[in-house]
Amino acid sequence: MDKRDFAFGRMNYILLAVGMLIVVLGFILMSGDSSTTEAYNPDIFGARRTKVAPVVCLLGFVSMIYAVVHKPKG
Repeated sequence: MDKRDFAFGRMNYILLAVGMLIVVLGFILMSGDSSTTEAYNPDIFGARRTKVAPVVCLLGFVSMIYAVVHKPKG
């Protein structure tokens, strides 16, 4: 097969993988213990879960969009 038959180049796939890892990291940052009816956990409203993790996920999705529109050289 010729390289021109592929929709994406190698760099596109690498950028997609990095973007997916960033999104997974964002979801990991969102995870944690939840509140129950017996005990209230104030950490569910912490800055890591409400501010940092969504921004990390957003950056991951934006980087994946960039990976799709990135035109390989050559």
